[in-house]
Amino acid sequence: MLEPGEVAPEFDLPNQHGDTVSLADHEGEYVVLYFYPRADTPGCTTEACGFRDAWAEYEDRGVTVLGVSDDPVEDLEKFAEKYDLPFDLLSDEDGEVSAAYDSYGEKNVFGNEVTGVFRNTYVVGPDGTVERAYEGVSPEGHADELLADLDELSV
Repeated sequence: MLEPGEVAPEFDLPNQHGDTVSLADHEGEYVVLYFYPRADTPGCTTEACGFRDAWAEYEDRGVTVLGVSDDPVEDLEKFAEKYDLPFDLLSDEDGEVSAAYDSYGEKNVFGNEVTGVFRNTYVVGPDGTVERAYEGVSPEGHADELLADLDELSV
């Protein structure tokens, strides 16, 4: 995991509409960058819908939420539409950005070794440094946990 105080790796990734989104686009803002294994699976849906349901509170604080997985753009588009997700989902098909954030690699899924995205989250501060890091998060209540921590950062 990246540690608080480290510079967050820059990226340029396509969102669910195929538009390029970069961390630099959000300079001067707080960014919640959450990594999730697979669109439209139970845990990932719970997590995404938590952010959706708390969206007004994130907007009130001026916080950008970006979800990252190794799903193709088309899958992200369907996922965002199905659950009316108001934030960008980013496609990191080769896992390079996820790996730069220590959120990609070998893992055990139902007894099988697979390569994929780990469920980790970072809060990146307005200066581009990591302010908070969360490893192996639980999807249930994660969006609310982050809001409480953002309050501690005086966002």
